Amino acid sequence: MEQKIFCTNCDRAIDGDERIYTVHGERICEDCADSKTVICDRCGERIWDCENEGDENITLCTSCYDNYYTTCENCEAVINTDEANYDDDDRAYCDECYDKNCRSIHNYGYKPEPIFYGSGDRFFGVELEIDDGGKLSDNADIILAAGNSDAEHIYIKADGSLERGMEIVTHPMTLDYHKNHMPWHEIMQAAIRLGYHSHKTDTCGLHIHVNKNSLGDTRELQEERISRILYFVEHHWEELLKFSRRTEYQMDRWAARYWYKNDPSEMIEHAKKSGKGRHSCVNITNYDTIEFRMFRGTLKLNSLIAAIQLVEIICEMAITFGDTEIKSIGWTEFAESIDAQEYPELITYLKERRLYVNEPVESEEDV
Repeated sequence: MEQKIFCTNCDRAIDGDERIYTVHGERICEDCADSKTVICDRCGERIWDCENEGDENITLCTSCYDNYYTTCENCEAVINTDEANYDDDDRAYCDECYDKNCRSIHNYGYKPEPIFYGSGDRFFGVELEIDDGGKLSDNADIILAAGNSDAEHIYIKADGSLERGMEIVTHPMTLDYHKNHMPWHEIMQAAIRLGYHSHKTDTCGLHIHVNKNSLGDTRELQEERISRILYFVEHHWEELLKFSRRTEYQMDRWAARYWYKNDPSEMIEHAKKSGKGRHSCVNITNYDTIEFRMFRGTLKLNSLIAAIQLVEIICEMAITFGDTEIKSIGWTEFAESIDAQEYPELITYLKERRLYVNEPVESEEDV
């Protein structure tokens, strides 16, 4: 008489034609193997599911985990030890968590979830390039400490266009927040003490992103108003070139113009067909923002705030003015219409650049 074999897990007699599985020397039936065990993805050993040291992406026996894997300190993902990143305290991180939490200078493509600061509809994200001081994590840590003492205002990215520098990037903020709450002075002073320049280089730019939905509720309305912005920039190119502190060569290289069309409504299609891509005076290739790229970098606070204020006014004009009004306004009329009490930094800057009703003032040198 054939001796019956019983499953050590459920005590059921295993039929003669049924496959028998072995787990740590114990023989079990097919049903228990399917419901109670898993296979290690590395060595192929069958183990009880409660012994799985992996996660939702990988199954591991204890031996394979101990010898070849570790767990991310932040998100608890299981990662191969050869692919893990380690901080100064030898804590392991996956690539994403290390880039977010441990790396002072992120890769150029790094883009965290935005944090919005200030109350309002229009937000400005600033990218400020600095050079000459080195691509050093220790320097980045000092600048980050200056900018993020009470909130996560900035992060820092590498930029291949810079020789010995980095790019300081803000989260989106209202104009009021940039002016009255953002620690720009502390950031700039820290950069200057570390030997960085921005204006006094041939490499650095100041880029200002504006959320498109602040220009209208529909794509059609947004594009109509972006067309007016593009027209204003082209119509006043000579004045804005002077405002930018860039040379014609620098503009052509980093913030090329689209060139003039007779009617504002033609500008956005003209820009789309230009083939200039993101290296244009006003980059319209991003889905959520337009990017004003024409400004030279600066470590002078008034120059930075003035640039944001100019962008604010241009955007507001594109909303409140029609095509005919945008076409008819001259630079002097535009400059005289700026509220000096609301935008004193911009008025001062326009005077410094000899762009305000021939009323120059003495000013500190840009850095």
